[in-house]
Amino acid sequence: MSLHLFNSLTRRVEPFVPLDPARPTMYVCGPTVYNFVHIGNARGPVVFGVLAELLRRRFGALAYARNITDVDDKINNAAREQGVPISAITSRFAAAYREDMAALGVKAPDLEPEATAHIGQIIAMIERLIEVGHAYAAEGHALFSVASYPDYGKLSRRDPEEMLAGARVDVAPYKRDPGDFVLWKPSTDDLPGWESPWGRGRPGWHIECSAMAAAHLGETIDIHAGGVDLQFPHHENEIAQSECAHGGRVFARHWLHNGMLNFGGAKMAKSVGNIQRVHDLVREYPPEALRLALLSAHYRQPLEWSDALIDQSVRTLDRLYGTLRDLADCAVATPLAIPAGIESALDDDLNTPQVLAEIARIAGDARKAESADERARLKGELLGAGLALGLLQQDPAQWFSRGAGNEDDGRIQALIDERIAAKKARDFARADAIRDELAGEGILLEDTAQGVRWKRA
Repeated sequence: MSLHLFNSLTRRVEPFVPLDPARPTMYVCGPTVYNFVHIGNARGPVVFGVLAELLRRRFGALAYARNITDVDDKINNAAREQGVPISAITSRFAAAYREDMAALGVKAPDLEPEATAHIGQIIAMIERLIEVGHAYAAEGHALFSVASYPDYGKLSRRDPEEMLAGARVDVAPYKRDPGDFVLWKPSTDDLPGWESPWGRGRPGWHIECSAMAAAHLGETIDIHAGGVDLQFPHHENEIAQSECAHGGRVFARHWLHNGMLNFGGAKMAKSVGNIQRVHDLVREYPPEALRLALLSAHYRQPLEWSDALIDQSVRTLDRLYGTLRDLADCAVATPLAIPAGIESALDDDLNTPQVLAEIARIAGDARKAESADERARLKGELLGAGLALGLLQQDPAQWFSRGAGNEDDGRIQALIDERIAAKKARDFARADAIRDELAGEGILLEDTAQGVRWKRA
């Protein structure tokens, strides 16, 4: 099966064929660096990082850009509150973002453009939009004329008239139409700004991504990805201004959107206050378990974030690394080969739940294998399958040494899982033997409706 991806623009799963097979292009919206990011912000980088590696395997190359937004009113407010220049804020939190993503196993993109390094390209794009009649200048602002672009709303499937009733529409006297959005806005002396044909000012948020994508990936890119919360207005505006600036050429051929993380019954968001910061979580939990949790649901679906999800991910990795530890005497060939079943699941619109199910199956077969050759083969498959998701690449001893007592806890959980499997297979003698073995170590088991609980006597 060839790679198929769900295209948010067409609302269907489509085969992915890049314009240039020697250089597929992908742009992912990156962070606005004014504070630490929350775990919901990490879902896109983790998922689309898996996609980036898949594209490299399929095509041998990839131009992957993930931007840094380093000029924004939120950054200005943070700098003003702390009495420092915006560069002090942006450099600190851009570095923290890179550190947090690396902890989650997210590889750096090929390109990491920063908005402030592309002011010239931004101004040039705005000038072009004004020249061809899709934008206008007013009171130190430059604005995109939504009415000039009949296809506005084609990504989000929103009617332009209905959009005017939205709370996010900024009605201002200098706008020709209430739905027009800002490309450039004036800066007072206490705000960062650059000279432009419309006076000293700074870019609007949407135009930054359009200019950076065009500068590094070309006027038409293969994949544009980001959170579903960016679909409107950010991505909708990117399409409008990019296609109008480039003579109607398609801006992005495939649009991918990851679902949101919910926490405590609501979408995780700073504005709601129900966030968990990556910076804190990677210090409290094994980062690999956080990565597994983020991949546990299909990327297009919402994911309910909870301590229970993290704990389950830790237990899953305990079991898998326990299996690898038991196979320590088995040599595997390198480089690792990713099993065909894993690649097939990823080709099906990045079906990571199916990949994880296949990993569990391989691990189960490995635990039951008897011959040395079969054990070695399955160990190689397990490591190769994990590689596809950026999992299971630590030495088992390293995984289990993450905290006092964790290695023993992992071993106990592995035995409990083996006992459960034995009972399902009606191998009651083995199940009883495991219970007796654990009881001899002072580990008491309790079978409940919610599963097996254990405690030390």
